[in-house]
Amino acid sequence: MALYYDPYDVQLQADPFPVFRRLREEEPLYYNDRFDFYALSRFADVERALLDHETYSSRQGVILEMIKQKIDFPDGFFICEDPPLHGVHRGVLSRVFTPKRMNALEPRIRQFCAEVLDPLVGAGGFDFVADLGARMPMRVIGMLLGIPEQDQDAIQAQGAKRIHREAGEPKDFTANNLADPTYFGAYIDWRSAHPSDDLMTQLIQARFEDETGVERSLNRDEILTFVNTLANAGNETTNRLIGWTGKVLADHPGERRKLAQDRMLVHNAIEEVLRFEPPSIQSCRYVTHDVDLYGTTVPEGSVMMLLTGSGNRDHRAFPPDGDTFDVGRQIGHHLAFGYGVHFCLGAALARLEGRVALDEVLQRFPDWSVDEDHAHLDSSAVRGWARLPVVTG
Repeated sequence: MALYYDPYDVQLQADPFPVFRRLREEEPLYYNDRFDFYALSRFADVERALLDHETYSSRQGVILEMIKQKIDFPDGFFICEDPPLHGVHRGVLSRVFTPKRMNALEPRIRQFCAEVLDPLVGAGGFDFVADLGARMPMRVIGMLLGIPEQDQDAIQAQGAKRIHREAGEPKDFTANNLADPTYFGAYIDWRSAHPSDDLMTQLIQARFEDETGVERSLNRDEILTFVNTLANAGNETTNRLIGWTGKVLADHPGERRKLAQDRMLVHNAIEEVLRFEPPSIQSCRYVTHDVDLYGTTVPEGSVMMLLTGSGNRDHRAFPPDGDTFDVGRQIGHHLAFGYGVHFCLGAALARLEGRVALDEVLQRFPDWSVDEDHAHLDSSAVRGWARLPVVTG
């Protein structure tokens, strides 16, 4: 069968890893003429490209449709910026989004998990996504930003709508307002007049030196973009991680039993879930100059799709077999959070939430199986489960 990778094929996206394996071995530099993009699939190639922002730029976008549609990004959309501007905006966020501050949240995260899971004990099952993944991360990021709990459902729905795309079709980003003031404009105005101990207040009050050497504060559009990005990314990625944790450990009951018997493995197990089934399986870049790879010249102006999900399964980086799930695997680093200057700012928080969620689930439900008839995979911009009901033992 001819080798073909279609990033919009819903059936393929349900399990892209057999195709990824063929890409790594048969066409490590792949070209799709229908959608006009190149793709790298081996760990070393993807890692190298993520580090080389001068050749593989984020400035035009990090999703295939974004680059093709030539989006005019709002101020502060640091995900789609290159240094030096990216470093300026990321530096502001790094000051208010430190690993130390994130790790201090563990007691509150455990409390949120308990509030969700305790009423489900004895019920015979629960939904990893609807009951836990879609609720706890939004509570956490809402608490950090200072968003009232009663408003969080509406914000979550808005974020889901923003990343949704119709099955099998590219997404139209041209009408997607990434600095939408609908949900956050009023909060920012309120916090400007009534400062508090939250990230929104810190963003409003932050002073920094911009890329021109001028000391200033963030403008309103930058703050809107930051808050929109943090609220949506902080919820969606961890939601998917929790869903995949439920699915992968249901599919590997022997590995789950190891965790139930030795909770010290939970931290490593979350890293292995991230490697094995990452919430995002690719990130795109704009090629700034001709580059020679595997005997082919990739021309300036091309889109390079970096298949991080494929790199994470590469046996060269994860011997002896990257397609084997092993909670005891020794992992140097994987690509689930990217690499280099665009390494995910919220990685420490996502890891903490994933670890606490799994630990709290195992404490109450050491055994579960997926109700396959009602599980639903969502293969949109982030790949995960819209519903994952499980039956508990």
